[in-house]
Amino acid sequence: MTAVALAHLEDRRQEINDLNVFPVADGDTGDNMALTMRYVLEELDRLEREERDPARPEIVRLVARAALMGARGNSGVILSQFIRGAAEQLVTPEGKLIDPELVKEALRAASDAANASVRDPQPGTMLTVAERMADAVAERLDHWREHHKLDDEATDAEQNALLAEMMSTALFAGEEAVRHTPEQLAVLAEHGVVDAGALGLVILVRGYVAGLAGERAKLPEIPRYAPARTHDVHHDDLTYRYCTNFIVTGQGFDPDSFVPELEALGDSVLVVGDEATIKVHLHTDDSDAAKALFDGRGEIVQEDIADMREQVAERESRLGGGRSTVVAVASGNGMKRMFEDLGAIVVDGGATLNPSTRDLVAVIERAPADEIVLFPNSTNVRMAAVEAAELAEKVVVVIACDSQQAALAALPEADPSMGAAENAERLTGTLGGIRAGGVAPAVKDDVKGRFAKEDAVGFDDGEIVAWGGTGATLRETLERLGRDAELVTVFAHPDAPIPADEIPEELASGAEVDVQPAGQPGWWWLIAAE
Repeated sequence: MTAVALAHLEDRRQEINDLNVFPVADGDTGDNMALTMRYVLEELDRLEREERDPARPEIVRLVARAALMGARGNSGVILSQFIRGAAEQLVTPEGKLIDPELVKEALRAASDAANASVRDPQPGTMLTVAERMADAVAERLDHWREHHKLDDEATDAEQNALLAEMMSTALFAGEEAVRHTPEQLAVLAEHGVVDAGALGLVILVRGYVAGLAGERAKLPEIPRYAPARTHDVHHDDLTYRYCTNFIVTGQGFDPDSFVPELEALGDSVLVVGDEATIKVHLHTDDSDAAKALFDGRGEIVQEDIADMREQVAERESRLGGGRSTVVAVASGNGMKRMFEDLGAIVVDGGATLNPSTRDLVAVIERAPADEIVLFPNSTNVRMAAVEAAELAEKVVVVIACDSQQAALAALPEADPSMGAAENAERLTGTLGGIRAGGVAPAVKDDVKGRFAKEDAVGFDDGEIVAWGGTGATLRETLERLGRDAELVTVFAHPDAPIPADEIPEELASGAEVDVQPAGQPGWWWLIAAE
């Protein structure tokens, strides 16, 4: 049953992702629910390989734990609690047939456990649909009691048929409830979608019924829904950036006791589990601070932290129907954020701006377009970028760009409606009108005696053009790069020795200066002159 249900979910996983706008439009609801169910299936497969006949209490305990360990994101954590609630009912009373009465109790407990995991449950979500399914089965049970009885000698086929009848009742009620979710949650109506988690839950139930009754059983077809209207969805609307998930093991936990401290760091806080193991989920800008709350209280054994800005950018690019998208290598959180804000998918180059070919291929393959324009942004990355383009199964055109600042200046000219080759030609032409440079502290004494370690050194396209005092070096480098330019953009490190408001707004040449906060390792200022 679980294998069939997961197959149904996987078949529509991307559709569910594309509907996801609540609580944030990070487009991962289908992924998160599928990951949770994969953990459950893997645990069942492991039990089967042991070639023994475990008792029902052991099965449901392990399944509930597997769901908890695999849960990610709001939808995954809520689904894990739905599974846990049902499991706790199915484990007792031991030896009792899983009859309609127990199905009703399991669905009610599942709904209650899922609701209890959320601090402020909203109508029109998977929680609402779970409640409606539980209500429908309870209503059906009243009718069943009058006409049916399942005795202890019932065959497997008879039990399965009756289970399928009860679950079909849940399925019909759930599918109808999904259609009404936009009437209950304004953000769904605004974007023209049903709730993604609610649809995922109903698809899972349909898969379970199919697993019970057989794939050829006549079941209601769940409509396919168009993606959210992306013109209304912006990652700038995100209150927090990182979807943070981790598991803590220890002793004597009270999951609810951690919620207030976590809510001080973010929102969408979910803390579920038991006295020995808890799952933590929240949206925050400081994942390390969230994990630090558990120092001395338990051990973090598993973590998953996703950048929701990146997820939203990928989602918008995919749903925008573009033929090509930009993949760019970047170093430093500030630089990565700016690339993402311009619609690029980022490869984290690390402090040395030197990702592996495998890193590049991995990002290229998951980028939401069939054609890729690749910005290596460093001479160190050029060869790896060419190799990645050859290895990838997509059309990849490598741009001859050796600096992050030049790439950022050119990126506004990218047009996702173009193919990669046409887009690359357009961007290369733009790069021809951009000069790149920067000012950094010297890492060692100059062999020619021009400067000492820690002195300021100015660069124009790799050539040293100024050195010595910080202020003088910055001014000279800016004036040199700004000749014949209209706009000079300065990407400033937060720890740069000259504050941003002390950098001139206009150069002697008349070029306008725009200072942007960044965080690139090794450089005080990166400069692009257009």
